[in-house]
Amino acid sequence: MVEQVEIEYKTMLTEKEYHQLLAYYNLSEEAFKIQTNYYFDTVDHKLREKHFGLRIRTTATNAELTLKTPIEHGLLETTDPLTKTSAASLIASEKILPTGIVAQRLRAAGIEPDKLRMIAALKTKRAEFPIEEGLLALDESWYGQQHDYELELEVNEPIKGKDAFHSLLRLFGVPYRPAKNKIIRAVEEKS
Repeated sequence: MVEQVEIEYKTMLTEKEYHQLLAYYNLSEEAFKIQTNYYFDTVDHKLREKHFGLRIRTTATNAELTLKTPIEHGLLETTDPLTKTSAASLIASEKILPTGIVAQRLRAAGIEPDKLRMIAALKTKRAEFPIEEGLLALDESWYGQQHDYELELEVNEPIKGKDAFHSLLRLFGVPYRPAKNKIIRAVEEKS
């Protein structure tokens, strides 16, 4: 189990802007990893009502179950590691792990893990690396019939981080385009 605070700022990118950033940071194919997120909620959207996000994420080498809950500045991420085999089994059955800290947090919020169902999936090709301002991620994502590009900057301090994010956008001449969370984009695509 791992818990950490996530403070991030993000913007949508055009394909041209995305490729300009790839060139600026000299990113080759080896810099990228593929991850697939499988999102969950109850039939009556209890997680969405509470502004929670719940996913199983798989990569080529690992898998994890993560619950994101809002806090004053950012999100609290609570993560249970999964084996690739257990993740595949959970995804196939469209369930989450009934034990662990994520299940405990859900029950404490009045949500029974066995009431959750898979609601969407999203695949991302991500390059993530540290820069002076924080941890930068460049994402290319596919969900349903949609395909988009996004820049995320994860920081430790909300005010300085927001200023650094906007300075970065100015440096690259990228206008700020609000980016909905990936779970929201994936679920809206299915509607």
